[in-house]
Amino acid sequence: MGRRSSNSPVSHSVPVVVVCLAALLLGNVLIYLYLDSLYQTDQHHMSSHVGCQPLHFKMTTMKNCTPLLQCSQINTEVRKLKLIGQGAVKKVYLAEWRGQKVAVSTLASLDYLEDFLHGLSMLQALQAPHVVQLVGFCLEDSVLVTEHHPLGSLLNLDSVLALEQHQKHNTWQVRLRLAIDYVSILHYLHNSPAGRRVMCDSNSLEKTLSQFLLTSDFHLIVNDLDALPEVDPLKGLLVKCGHWELTGDFVAPEQLWPFRDTGEPFSDDVMPGYDEKTDIWKIPDVTWFLMGRVPGGDLVHFHLFQIHEQCKKEDPKLRPSALDVLKVYRVVYSSMVRDNAGFRDML
Repeated sequence: MGRRSSNSPVSHSVPVVVVCLAALLLGNVLIYLYLDSLYQTDQHHMSSHVGCQPLHFKMTTMKNCTPLLQCSQINTEVRKLKLIGQGAVKKVYLAEWRGQKVAVSTLASLDYLEDFLHGLSMLQALQAPHVVQLVGFCLEDSVLVTEHHPLGSLLNLDSVLALEQHQKHNTWQVRLRLAIDYVSILHYLHNSPAGRRVMCDSNSLEKTLSQFLLTSDFHLIVNDLDALPEVDPLKGLLVKCGHWELTGDFVAPEQLWPFRDTGEPFSDDVMPGYDEKTDIWKIPDVTWFLMGRVPGGDLVHFHLFQIHEQCKKEDPKLRPSALDVLKVYRVVYSSMVRDNAGFRDML
């Protein structure tokens, strides 16, 4: 009996292995839960203005919330530095206010005053982590001030990630998180406090990308809300993104002139309206751009193939909602992170 109860290598090797396996499993579970929690919320962790009262703002480097700047403050305290962008509706300047970098947008042409005012009203109504922070505005001068994001629009993504200091971010994880942000923004706009809104400034990939800003911590926020009409199919409220004929594969089928094959000339009066499912059609193309060409990207596309196929249904009623797409994106991200963590532990 004494020899059978004596210490032996076999009797102690089993609990050690069990403990090690349990520790590895627990570590993987904790990593998975942590990373999964990052994208189970629509809130960006860098959103400094969350918690401010309405008509107040607080940028990242500020300690306290401050009332929105008014005409007198904009005219005396905000100093334009240089022109950084120009479109049909606005000219955008890099500017400075009390040591803070801001973006100043001014009306480019009186012909687009209605669009400018619509964009401002949307900025006011939709202030949230997904939307660029409003710093101030002056109606009489057609000027609005927003928080400045130095990495610029999403059009710059590949060139930003090519910079030496940002190359570490050029991974499938970061790029898929950007895609998650993009779909989160669509979900927010389709269920916003200002009603169901459609991104109408999205008739090409380039135009769509220009509507978003890349933040310094590599998230996306929507910046340009000049063309954000409301839809409500139950009330028969549909939209048309422009009063001219749209063409190309990027726009949804219902946005194309239905009589183009007959040779009948385009008529805005005859052209039928549509709803927010046009945004869903464009998701796969935007995500394809966002993913770029990085190791692991092909696997992401493989996992997203089925939901993207649904997004491209000819009948808009058969397409998923932005929330449906968002859920799939989050599951794919979480499962791939979990699988990667498990693979590393096996090495």
